Amino acid sequence: MAKTIATRDAYGQALKELGEKNKDIVVLDADLSGSTKTGVFRESYPDRFFNVGIAEQNLIGTAAGLATSGKIPFASTFAVFATGRAFEIIRNSICYPKLNVKVAATHAGLTVGEDGATHQALEDLSIMRSLPNMVVLNPADGVEAKKCVFKAAEHYGPVYIRLGRSGLPVIFDEDYDFEIGKGVELGSGEDVTIVATGIMVKKALDAREELLKEGISARVINISTIKPIDNDIILKAAKETKGIVTVEEHNIIGGLGSAVAEVLVENYPVPLLRVGVKDSFGQSGTGDDLLKKYGLTVENIIEKVKKIYNFK
Repeated sequence: MAKTIATRDAYGQALKELGEKNKDIVVLDADLSGSTKTGVFRESYPDRFFNVGIAEQNLIGTAAGLATSGKIPFASTFAVFATGRAFEIIRNSICYPKLNVKVAATHAGLTVGEDGATHQALEDLSIMRSLPNMVVLNPADGVEAKKCVFKAAEHYGPVYIRLGRSGLPVIFDEDYDFEIGKGVELGSGEDVTIVATGIMVKKALDAREELLKEGISARVINISTIKPIDNDIILKAAKETKGIVTVEEHNIIGGLGSAVAEVLVENYPVPLLRVGVKDSFGQSGTGDDLLKKYGLTVENIIEKVKKIYNFK
């Protein structure tokens, strides 16, 4: 059985390691440190951990203040609260002055599960990538999540890191070289390209394996940096394959699918189909059941690839 780790667990471990290496790292939470895994940092460095309570605007405002004092703050809460309730503070207090704040939000997407629609952030990538100066990261597994956190700490300026609740199969080796703004080809293919992000990268790889059995060669690209997106790898795929299928645990409006569409329509238009949540809220249920209900499945990816493959 493949090893699994939740990206939020990888985040907690990365913070602990960062805290040892860099005394300017500080961590803030909105009374959810057990769930966001920032409690791992708190246990090791209690004097650099700040629980602001259930006050998300204050979470971001305090992080901004710490950044002006030369600290490198990581501010965490659930994605729906980080990007929704605290949006105006992120916009005006972090992005506008381009402060060195990292917003690491957990429990994103449908796989929050039984907490239901109010807690399932399906708009966060769209919201965050619309902000000037903001880098947006969405790791595909625990290994990539840790590397995203390390690179975010090195990068000067606002960063949003999208993290999940559920355990994910490990895709990358520990020597994987993550770079902000660069996509990675995980599987070669000449017929159709699947561009995936976050938890859907593994499903894209599984779809590729099934398609190969039917003689269809699908290229798989992991886009873990939603902004700035890697134009080069997308355009190369557009020129070398028949079209692109985007796959994300997010509303198809404004997320990865929209970002890829923007690159294509302005540079090299090719057929594009999107797998994601079709402009709706989620609901309560297990993560697996919700992924099936909303079409975030290997089978749906295969169906979309075949449509492009057979497109005349």
